[in-house]
Amino acid sequence: MGERSRPHPAGGRSFAVDELSDVQLLHEHVAGRGHAFAELLRRHNDHLWQTALRTSYNREDAADSLQDALLSAHRTAASFRAEAEVRSWLHAIVVNACLDRIRRNKTRRAIAIAPESLPEPTVVRDDYAELELSIVVDRALFSLPPDQRTALVAVDLEGYSVADAAALLGVPVGTIKSRCARARQRLQERLEFLRDPGNRK
Repeated sequence: MGERSRPHPAGGRSFAVDELSDVQLLHEHVAGRGHAFAELLRRHNDHLWQTALRTSYNREDAADSLQDALLSAHRTAASFRAEAEVRSWLHAIVVNACLDRIRRNKTRRAIAIAPESLPEPTVVRDDYAELELSIVVDRALFSLPPDQRTALVAVDLEGYSVADAAALLGVPVGTIKSRCARARQRLQERLEFLRDPGNRK
């Protein structure tokens, strides 16, 4: 253990810090060991950024929310309970930070899918058509209420079980099921036109 806490002479990181588990890194951070929290973020930054993007309405809000979440995690690390995974704990903090920002920005309207914004049918499927389709699907996703979107993202996009998503978001299992069902129904209604093969080419 003594070797782990000794600074690396070249890079400034602790010896073998990358060999520690997430829980060990969090404990090292709480104990005041340098670089432990930075290593934890290095491991999970991509996932947390994608979570913020999927939960927020735009990249600016996502970036601000992620920063708020990481500051919160840094300050409250001692409250972590080992029965949860560190990744799930961080995920929940990011989602909550995004939802808090959305609540503070209540005047912002959800993005609606205007008819003129829908992609025109194309004869040949190409990268531009793929991009148009992605934009339409993203707009449909972000037209959902935040609580439905976060539930759907957790279960359908990130692969969490309904039970894990419920624990992650701090709501009953039945609430996750109903939010996902309503979200899927709304998406189906908004994306019904894609059932026409001509609109997906």
